[in-house]
Amino acid sequence: MSVKLEKPEKNVVVLEIEVDKEVFKDALRKSYNKNKHRFNVPGFRKGKAPMEAIKRLYGEGVFYEDALDIVIPDAYEKAVKETNIEPVESPKINFDEIPEDGNFIFTARVTVKPEVHITQYKGVDAEKVVYKVEDKDIERELDRVVKRCARKVTVEGRPVQDQDTVDIDYEGFIDGVAFEGGKAEGYSLVIGSKTFIPGFEDQIIGKNAGDEFEVNVKFPEDYHNKDVAGKDAVFKVKLNSISTLEYPEVDDEFAKDVSEFDTLEEYKADIRKNLEKQAEARTKSEVENNVIEAVLKNTEIDVPEVMVENAVDNYVEDYERNIQQQYPGTGLNLEKILSFQGMTLADFRNHQKEHALREIKVNLMLEKIVELENITVGDDKVEEELKKYAEQYKIELEKLKENMRPENIEYIRNQLKMPAAVELLVNSANLTVVEKPFYEEHHHDHDHDHCDDDTCDCGHDHDEEHEEGKE
Repeated sequence: MSVKLEKPEKNVVVLEIEVDKEVFKDALRKSYNKNKHRFNVPGFRKGKAPMEAIKRLYGEGVFYEDALDIVIPDAYEKAVKETNIEPVESPKINFDEIPEDGNFIFTARVTVKPEVHITQYKGVDAEKVVYKVEDKDIERELDRVVKRCARKVTVEGRPVQDQDTVDIDYEGFIDGVAFEGGKAEGYSLVIGSKTFIPGFEDQIIGKNAGDEFEVNVKFPEDYHNKDVAGKDAVFKVKLNSISTLEYPEVDDEFAKDVSEFDTLEEYKADIRKNLEKQAEARTKSEVENNVIEAVLKNTEIDVPEVMVENAVDNYVEDYERNIQQQYPGTGLNLEKILSFQGMTLADFRNHQKEHALREIKVNLMLEKIVELENITVGDDKVEEELKKYAEQYKIELEKLKENMRPENIEYIRNQLKMPAAVELLVNSANLTVVEKPFYEEHHHDHDHDHCDDDTCDCGHDHDEEHEEGKE
C-alpha cells in the first residue's frame, strides 16, 4: 500500500491510497465466501459454485461491495497512521474504477484538526481573586439554615403585618364589572413579596382574619394584560387566615438538630471550614479560567465548523439523555421542553455554538502545550484515576482494569495531561492578587425559605401544611 497526501485547503487533506492488487483479490475471495450461498448457478449446488461461474452469470462487480467494505476502512486506517493526521469527521471516499487485474486506488477527503499557533503561554498576566471568609459569612450561612428550618404557624389575636402569609379570596372589578383572571379562592400571598399589583399588599396590612374589605388599585400602564393596563380596579377581598414564619432558637440544641455537632461553636467552626474550602476551590477555578483566557488571546486556531457541530451534537445528546433519566415514560424530549420556552432546536443549537467553540479552542490549546512541553503522566497518576472510577462505579479495581482496553488507559493518561498543562500555565503566570469577600451576589438570602415536609431537617414538627402562591 502507498499513500500520497495533499492539502487542497485549510484543515482539509486528501489521501490518495493505492491498495495492492493481491490485497484486493483477497478481499474479493472473502466476499465470495461470505455471499456464495446467495446465488443459484445452473449445474452447481447452492453455495458450491466457483467465483468465476458466479461472476459470469451475475456480473464482474457482484462481489465488489463487500470487498470494498473490507479493503477501504482497513487501508484508510493504515493511511491515517502513516501520515499522522487527526481526522475530525468521517472521510468522503471516491474512486474512478475497480481494475480487473491491477492495484485499487481511491481517495479519502477528510477534515483534520486545525494547526495551533501560540505566541506566548508562559508568563501571561492574569488576576487572582482570593476570596476571604469573614465572621459575617458564617452568620449569614447560619441564618440560611435557620430560615430553611422555619415553620409556618397560624397567627391569632393580631392583624396582618409585613412578611406575614395570608390566605385570601378575591375578585376584581373595573367600572363595576368583573374582569377575566381577576378572581381566586384560597390564594396564599406573602405580604411584602410584591407579587401583586402595587398597593394591593399594603392595603391588607392591619386587617384581621375573617375581615371582608375592598382594595383599590391602579394597574400599571405596561401591565401584561392590555385589557386592564392603566385602569383603576376594585378588589373585593376576604381574609381567611394569617400565618407567619416561626424560627428556631439558635443554640446548642439547634446545632444538634441540624448537624453532627454537640455545640453551636463546633457547628460554626464546621461552617467556616466548609466555606473556606468553597472559597479556595472558587479561587482556583477562577484563576485557571483567567490564565486560560489570557493564553487564548495569544493563540490562533481556525476551528473547522464540523468540530463545532459535532460538539453541539454531543450537547444535544447529553441533554436528551438527562431528560429521559429525569422524566422517564413522560414522552418529554428536548424539543418539547424548548417549545415551552419559546425556542426551537435550531435556536438551542445556535445558542450552544459559542460555548462549543471556546471549549474546543481551550482543549486544542492545552493539547498543543502538552506537546510543546512534552508533559507526561506516570502510571501512578493513572492508577489514582482508575481508583476513583472504581469507587464511583462500585467495582473492584482489578475487575475494572480487566475490562479496560489499552486505548482506554491511554485515553485516561491523555486526559490527565490537560490539568497538568493548566497547572504549568498558572504557576508561570504573572498573577495580580486581589482579595474579595467570599459572599457576593451569587449567594442570595431567601427570607421565606422554609421546610416543605411535615418535619424539617432541624427536627421541628410543623403545625400545618402550607403553600406560597405566586402571581
